[in-house]
Amino acid sequence: IQNNLDIPIHHYVEINFVGFANVVDSLGGITKTFDNPARDSKSGLDVDAGTIEMDGMTALQYARSRNYQELVDGSWKTVDGSDIGRTHRQQEVLLLMFDKATSKSSAFNLPGFASTFAEQITADAGFSVNVMVDLGRSALSLSSSDIQTVTLPVKNHREDGREYVIPIEPEAAGVIAAFIAGEPFPES
Repeated sequence: IQNNLDIPIHHYVEINFVGFANVVDSLGGITKTFDNPARDSKSGLDVDAGTIEMDGMTALQYARSRNYQELVDGSWKTVDGSDIGRTHRQQEVLLLMFDKATSKSSAFNLPGFASTFAEQITADAGFSVNVMVDLGRSALSLSSSDIQTVTLPVKNHREDGREYVIPIEPEAAGVIAAFIAGEPFPES
């Protein structure tokens, strides 16, 4: 990211699949409404339509889904089955986690959540406990509607038998410039 997009990275947090599921479980799960039954045979996702309280494993299956399908009018249809679709699902899950962690109903879960989160992550040396606490305090004054997500505008490109995604310009440059400046992302 630093080399290809000129975006400086000051800190990073890394979490593996098991850690992700444990963090969701420490929140008591996350709630998502599915308009249709959904599945992904590769990730293991299999949910009915309606409002679902997803445990850590189900949230992971949804977030990892690359072959996401919904049952529409009696037949299974692929919906956003690409890596970009998966990115959107991951963003959605992160916002659901954020909503749950910052909700008043989760106040009693916060000590367990913070402890589990700290145990499950790997971070750079500069990402100290104090930095994490400061970020957590700041987050408590936000809601997910205050957070803007975006996926870099890209298109598929095939070269030498390999598939790539390449930025769509000038839209991608506008997203990167807004990110670096800390400004709202341009409408796509």
